Amino acid sequence: MGRLLFRVAAGVAAVLAFFWLLSAVVGLLIWGVVVALAVGVVVLGVRMLRAESAGRGR
Repeated sequence: MGRLLFRVAAGVAAVLAFFWLLSAVVGLLIWGVVVALAVGVVVLGVRMLRAESAGRGR
């Protein structure tokens, strides 16, 4: 009975560790997408400002 309980506890711990790692990876991916979107918006804004200021000089 003790071995069975130990195996069940080890299985539950393994599943919990797997889902914890999976959630950490997904969280990092989401943060990466958010950072990439922010950088993209800033770069697009800078390009638009440069294009607008170049058009005024003519």
